[in-house]
Amino acid sequence: MSNTDDKRPTVLTISAHSGDFVWRAGGALALYAERGYDVRIVCLSYGERGESQGLWRQEGMTLEKAKAGRRAEAEAAAEALGASITFFDLGDYPLRIDEAALERIVGEMRDAQPEVLLTHVANDPYNRDHNAAHEATLLARQVAQAAGHDRTTSPIGAPQVMQFEPHQSEQCGFRPNLLLDITSVFDRKQKAMECMSAQSHLLRYYTDLGLRRGVQAVRNGGDKSIVQAEAYQRVFPTVGDELR
Repeated sequence: MSNTDDKRPTVLTISAHSGDFVWRAGGALALYAERGYDVRIVCLSYGERGESQGLWRQEGMTLEKAKAGRRAEAEAAAEALGASITFFDLGDYPLRIDEAALERIVGEMRDAQPEVLLTHVANDPYNRDHNAAHEATLLARQVAQAAGHDRTTSPIGAPQVMQFEPHQSEQCGFRPNLLLDITSVFDRKQKAMECMSAQSHLLRYYTDLGLRRGVQAVRNGGDKSIVQAEAYQRVFPTVGDELR
């Protein structure tokens, strides 16, 4: 990678399963890739047990085949969004993040030096793997900031953590405070979603959700040209010199 590329600002996503980043943050990732950011995704698991309904309907399916299928889908989706992708293969249902895995996440953060982190909400009662990914993101962020941790790498600053929208937001205490206009890149998100054949039943849901959030974005002061949007909730306060 050239020195110019090294200086590109980075967005880093910590995704519990190999499809989560597509449905919930695909628009943001495509948008920032188009803006010239280095967009990176870490998938903690393939979602081979609980997130691969379409694959398990196939005769002769095994865990290894499911992993391979999910990896191929996620790689194609990441390419459609303009992002790079890394897989940890920690298993799912349940997702277990041990000290070694946490250290790997810290390493990814220190390598990326992200301006912003994207991940799951803190409390999803339907899928505790998402909670584990959220907690690991916050803990790894803390460790990655420590000046005395791994003196061969540089500490990160204080990147904002953006929680992307869960599947049933009302049950998760999700209160969005950012509606991100993704109209200009929705075609890329659509292409990425179409890659996820193991969860094809979610395509219509997230297409409709994007339209609903687009309507809300306009009603909250956004430009009338907004058609699709994604919702996010910040973990930390923003800093500025204006009341807005």
